[in-house]
Amino acid sequence: MTEADFLKAYDPAAFPRPSVTVDLVLMTVRGGALCSLLQQRQDHPHKGSWALPGGFVGPDEGLDAAARRVLAQKAGLPEEEAPGGWLEQLYTFGAPDRDPRMRIITVAYFALLPEDVLARAVKTGSGLQLAPLRLAEGEAIDAHLAALGPDGTPLPLAFDHEIILKTAVLRLRGKLDHSPAPFALLPKRFTLRALQDVHEAILGTPLNKPAFRRRLLDKNWLEPTGERESGTSYRPAELYRVRQQEKRSVAVQGGMTL
Repeated sequence: MTEADFLKAYDPAAFPRPSVTVDLVLMTVRGGALCSLLQQRQDHPHKGSWALPGGFVGPDEGLDAAARRVLAQKAGLPEEEAPGGWLEQLYTFGAPDRDPRMRIITVAYFALLPEDVLARAVKTGSGLQLAPLRLAEGEAIDAHLAALGPDGTPLPLAFDHEIILKTAVLRLRGKLDHSPAPFALLPKRFTLRALQDVHEAILGTPLNKPAFRRRLLDKNWLEPTGERESGTSYRPAELYRVRQQEKRSVAVQGGMTL
């Protein structure tokens, strides 16, 4: 039997065929807290709960294409403003009971975006909220994570999205020492104080200022611009930028370092 004969006679219904979705963990730092974009569900199941922007993958659609489509349709970010070539796959979640409708496997994507990008998505999108995430420093994956509403109380999360969010937070914390990805949350030129604020928001704990600056400068990721910040009521701090060789390992689009 040739392969063509085998494929012609093959019965696709011989095995169960679960559906596949993509879910997007879009994170930023706002008000000194690590936040994620959430959308309130308008339909059952979990109607009224909060979920990551997501959707089903079409039968003729690739995973990355589905993620970009969801980014535009549900997160309110047109493709020209999307993170382009940098939309990292986080993990695949496939517990048999993760969705009460049927067997659905989801591929979670993870990205860091500047606050103004997600704030604009909340303003123009439907039922979107930028929720601060509360997870203690160094917590294990089975620890409780809370996504907080405007009044500071935890939002009810749909499906297994608490697990997905915890996985994303721990992935991000793991990147701090070996990846320039967190620079995506900063403008092209930034102070060491702003950089420390981002690290503290991600880790959920204050850091020793001299030790933090010494460690970051020792990594040789940064270079001084020779400029200082303006419009401050105190002594203006020196501005830094990411070294060019570090930029090659991440995508740059629209003034956004990823």
